[in-house]
Amino acid sequence: MKKHLIITWIFFISTLIPGQAQDDVTLFNYWKYYSDAENSLYKQLSSVAFEQLESRKAEINKLKTIADWQERQSVVRRKLQEIMGPFPEKTPLNARVTGVLKRDGYRVEKLIYESIPGYYVTAALFIPDNIKGRAPAILNAIGHSPQSFRRDIYQNFIINLVKKGFIVLAYDQIGQGERVQYYDEKTRKSKFRPNTEHSFPGGQCFISGYSPSRYFIWDGIRAIDYLLTRKEVDPDRIGMTGLSGGGTSTAFIGAIDDRILATAPTCFITNYKYLFLSEGPQDAEQNIYRFLNEGLDHADLIELRAPKPTLIVGTTRDFFSIQGLRETFFEAKSAYRAFGAEDFLQKSEENYVHGFTKKNNEATYAFFQKYLNNPGDSTEEEVDIIPEKELQVTKTGQLVTSLNGETMYSLNKTIVEKQASGLEKSRTNIEEHLSNVPDAAIRLSGFSYPKEFNPEIFSGRYVNEHYTLEKYLIQGSGDYMLPLALFMPGKNNKNEAILLLDERGKDFAVNSDSLARQLVANGYTVLLGDLPGIGEMGPGYFRGDAYIDNVSYNLWFAGILTGKSIVGIRAEDIIRMVHFLKTNFAENKSITAISVGMLGSELLHAAAFEEDIQRVCLLQPFLSYADIAMTHYYKPSFIHSIVAGAIEKYDLPDLMAVLTPRKVLVINPLSGDGLMADNSDTKKCFNFPLEVYSNKNVSGNLEIFNELENNMVLKQLISWLE
Repeated sequence: MKKHLIITWIFFISTLIPGQAQDDVTLFNYWKYYSDAENSLYKQLSSVAFEQLESRKAEINKLKTIADWQERQSVVRRKLQEIMGPFPEKTPLNARVTGVLKRDGYRVEKLIYESIPGYYVTAALFIPDNIKGRAPAILNAIGHSPQSFRRDIYQNFIINLVKKGFIVLAYDQIGQGERVQYYDEKTRKSKFRPNTEHSFPGGQCFISGYSPSRYFIWDGIRAIDYLLTRKEVDPDRIGMTGLSGGGTSTAFIGAIDDRILATAPTCFITNYKYLFLSEGPQDAEQNIYRFLNEGLDHADLIELRAPKPTLIVGTTRDFFSIQGLRETFFEAKSAYRAFGAEDFLQKSEENYVHGFTKKNNEATYAFFQKYLNNPGDSTEEEVDIIPEKELQVTKTGQLVTSLNGETMYSLNKTIVEKQASGLEKSRTNIEEHLSNVPDAAIRLSGFSYPKEFNPEIFSGRYVNEHYTLEKYLIQGSGDYMLPLALFMPGKNNKNEAILLLDERGKDFAVNSDSLARQLVANGYTVLLGDLPGIGEMGPGYFRGDAYIDNVSYNLWFAGILTGKSIVGIRAEDIIRMVHFLKTNFAENKSITAISVGMLGSELLHAAAFEEDIQRVCLLQPFLSYADIAMTHYYKPSFIHSIVAGAIEKYDLPDLMAVLTPRKVLVINPLSGDGLMADNSDTKKCFNFPLEVYSNKNVSGNLEIFNELENNMVLKQLISWLE
């Protein structure tokens, strides 16, 4: 049975000496110029994004002729296929109508279809009365709203379109309306808000190496398939629109599905330059895996449609920057101009916040009336709103309690299980597999070995009876400095230096926990440092719309977009700390690195790339990336320490195996839920590195202790060090 985390999480605190003096290990309260260090991680990820965007801009500036833009479209189309897909095969929709509502001038068919077998989509088809022949149809993707299309503002927009002669298919995006994935039986609603409903399982999709947008896009593509089964729909006059998250789906689907003639993405289109400068990357499905790394931006989603009719709708006070919208529109105009279809790209703006406005709605009605050949009055009229309960599609009001179908988590879990099986198969050829792991880790994490090491900045010395404390700043991997605290014992100085990395920061490690002091008391030189996002280096101002248990998923998504992971950045900085320690204080000493908590992931990466880390100790690391991806309610704080897409090629046990024959100690590993892993899970997870160490006849160099009692942890660590 698993033990609760709090039992083990403070295993060193009990050994603190009452009344013990505090050590000042802070640096940025003195170095005022660097006092913005807590925002270094986001700014570093942003700087990578800006470089990639500048490279893209240089490519766009070369495009002049229609042939140039057609070649660009081919390149973008291929890239999107690679990083969005692969999509599932098309299977029977098994669409069924669960009820019909009659209203003045139209009817509503409430329906369910399966975009993937067992993956149900709730929707409503609004059909005008007295249709002559086939009518134009509009797919309406709904934004982040618990009520989805049942909400009054969405109904107003939909019914106005219907009153003007359009068939409208509105559907619940996953995590919204009747498609809640984390349903709470007591409250009868989701445990999360819609953004979290997307980003929490979306994080697990990224672990597998693809964007959760795949499911959002596929639901829309299958919705088009359904529309084409209806005799009332003209297949040559299909449009798509959506607000906010619906604008996301409209932009993505409209870029890749040629059956959609006209699109009007609303309150989404901007560009990544201004997104990073303002709100930052948004929730999971809005971020395509390695999108910026592939040289893409929002404008590509519009330019790929040229010369098809497109209306970009925005508001001047939206969190999706209006400046970004205008620049995207200006760039995309060049593409449409080259195609001789400049008038087919239009823009509508209103002085408002994020949301619908009458002016923008009427511009959208007029746009579809013109380009879907359905002329009429574009004036928005007052309509009667249908009570939410009447638009309920399922018997219980939720798919999870009505049909208990697939979710993003369950679909992805199946993928992870296949990836884990493939990884196990690769491991059977030990030498070949291990030879490929470091290159894969470098490529997928975005790691780059430091090219130079600048001189440190000495920042003060404190001397007392038992040890000397010195503080330093060293250059980080970006435009920031790393704060270091070096403790040197006054006596019994051993020929061993230790780098100690604590996920709670060096101040906590020194003044709230006793591990650092105990190591110094035992004669070890100990260097403590804060990595970007940790201690003095974080967490910073950036949170985003997917802020779960005090963890910014959006910060992690910045790495997803750029291909420069948080793990890769931190691994580079660990190597900088090791270089500082070896160069200045441990030239003839062996170096051991110890991590406490989730930073075991970063340390394993750094050790795989740096042989000067001669011994590695992981205290309470999580078991593996795959374990987190397969845990329904995983611990959100683990997310920053995961390399997206890694489990196709390697996982943490593989990095451990790469360290053979170096000595590795693992104490009290944690499962994906943040609780102590049991013996069977630990043994299964670490079977491969144990096998590798055994085959190299150094089985004693890899030691794993599970469920070690609190009072034994320090003793085991000291024994291992000696």
